[in-house]
Parts: sequence; structure tokens; C-alpha cells
Amino acid sequence: MCGIAGIHLRNESLFPQLGSIMHEMVEGIVVRGPDSAGVALYGDRDRLPENYSSVSMLGAPDDVVERVRKKLPDADVTGEQMAETMYIRAKVASKELVKVIREVAPEARQIGTGDDMVVYKGVGSPLDLRETYRLSDATGWQGVIHTRLATESAVDAEGAHPYSVGTGLSLVHNGSFSNHSTIRRELQDEGVEFNSMNDTEVAAQFISYRMEEKGDDLDTALKALSETFDGFYTLLVTTQDGFAVARDEFACKPAIVAEHPDWVAMASEFQAISHLPGIEDAEIFEPEPGKVYTWNR
Repeated sequence: MCGIAGIHLRNESLFPQLGSIMHEMVEGIVVRGPDSAGVALYGDRDRLPENYSSVSMLGAPDDVVERVRKKLPDADVTGEQMAETMYIRAKVASKELVKVIREVAPEARQIGTGDDMVVYKGVGSPLDLRETYRLSDATGWQGVIHTRLATESAVDAEGAHPYSVGTGLSLVHNGSFSNHSTIRRELQDEGVEFNSMNDTEVAAQFISYRMEEKGDDLDTALKALSETFDGFYTLLVTTQDGFAVARDEFACKPAIVAEHPDWVAMASEFQAISHLPGIEDAEIFEPEPGKVYTWNR
């Protein structure tokens, strides 16, 4: 059992409130996942200014920032530790930053890369981690939260969600996939490299592969996932311009969506979104079984 919550803001006047909105969302889903928590934030220009890129890591060496600075002396490299996550930003293209970090810290596990997104994961109470992440201070146009109750794997930051692959794609998941091992092997045959044994990463890598190699948009890639993966699941997938929800055909994992002219939100529990501005005027519905819902900027 896990908790999911996310919001996609349409009204720019709400961008400064992203963090305070998400801070309250945690209270509505912590009961579903007390072990660990992760977030992905999009558009926070204090954390990631224009023309900068970011990489989030687990297991990074203590001097990783200095190592990167030596390779990129003119890139204004800075870093910050957030729970188990080391976050580095630099004024270079994301591909270059990823390459340099792989060279200087091959032991570090990269868990998120983006030009508009930052990712944090950690172990502990989500109510405490939201303070560690300075969540209430966040700004931006989109964010997702996941609270985890580990049932089939260890309680560690590696198993926390979101799973972020490619550039700016993040996936949070409540449920399980029964055929993920087969799909993993098929993707590996196509050259896809994995960073964990988690079934959620298989779903994230599948979507990223479909979008980057097959030319799918987010909606098409998620529909392909629904046709390919077996299991019981609710997914929230975000990209640098999209927000999407998908459920399996049995829809036994809870989900609620609220759509308002100023925003779209999704959560495992209504109490996580009941505080949203204008909620009384929103269209509130339970996503249909086997259906994909997508919203874009």
C-alpha cells in the first residue's frame, strides 16, 4: 500500500503556492505509506534556475561536488544533501552533467535528471521528510509526492518513488506488475539500462523508451503500457510538459482526480486534495478502469 498525490497548475498566479499546496497533500496520504517518501518538483527556479540542469543521486561520495567542479570549473556547480539524496545543479546541458557525474562518481546511483525538475528521495516519516525537502518553500507549475509502505522489498531510499528516467520523466506507482521481469529483458535487448530491480522502474523505462525511441507522446506511451503490463496498479506520470493518470482494468488501487480551470490534481485519498483552492468548483471523479487521462501545458 502506497500513497500518491500530484498537482499540475494551469494558473501562473498559483505557481508561488506549489510547495504549500503539496505540503498539505502529504498529510492526506501519509497513512498509506509511513516508511519513506519522494517528490519531484517542476519549475522551481530557486532550486533550478533557467539554463541550469540537475542530477539527483543516492550513494554519492562526500566530495562529489568538488569532483564535478574540477571537471566543470565555469559551470557554477552547487550541491545540497536532502535526506539520502544528493542534488547537484550546474549551468550546462543535462547530458553533459550526467556524463561528468558518471565519470567522477561511478558509484553514485542517479535517480533524476532534468532541465526543469528536481527529485528527492528519503527514508523516514513523510511528515518529517517534507520539512527536510523544504517542501513548503517550493515554487513551480507541477509536483508529485509518493509515500511508501514497503511490502516486497527493503525500506530504503532506492525503493522510494518517484522513479525518474530520461530527462524530466517521473513515475509514481501504487500496486505491482506481474510480468515486469519479461518486459525488463525485452527492454534490455533494446539497449535500455536499468538502475534497480524495482518493477516501477520497468514501467518508467518502458514509457521513456516509447517516447524517445518510438516517437510516442505521453498518452500513447501510457496506452501501450496498459496493453503490455499485467497487474494491479494506479500510476501518475509526469514529464516536463505533461501530467497523466492510468489504472489497470480492475481498478482496485484507489485514485481520485479533481479538475479545475486553474489546476488538475490526483491523489490516492480525497483528503489529500480537499484543501485545494476552488475545490468546491472542481469536477471530481474516479478514473475509469483501463483508461488513460492526460493533461499538457
